[in-house]
Amino acid sequence: MRKPTLLTVALLSLTVLRAVPIHAAQNVAVQSEKATVQLSQQQKNELAALYKDLFEKRKQLVSKYVQYGVITEEKGDKILSHMDKRYKRMEQNGFIPHGDKSRNKLER
Repeated sequence: MRKPTLLTVALLSLTVLRAVPIHAAQNVAVQSEKATVQLSQQQKNELAALYKDLFEKRKQLVSKYVQYGVITEEKGDKILSHMDKRYKRMEQNGFIPHGDKSRNKLER
């Protein structure tokens, strides 16, 4: 009875250990692919206009939530401040999103 359990654990461990390098290699490939993208100034301007429109609509939504009492004014101000910081970060990055969510969690 003990041998099948030990064998199962050993096989699962081997499977997991073999999958980790493959997953890591895929992440490196995706990151290096993102790093090579360069947008023209026209593309950046188009994205900037879209992001401005998007953020303005979201700000209107937050204002309505505050007006209707769904969220407090303090919470609304905090959300708007975060949105402004997010827009500035996008602007600094040339409007190329970064998929490194762990970095964003550390900044909070």
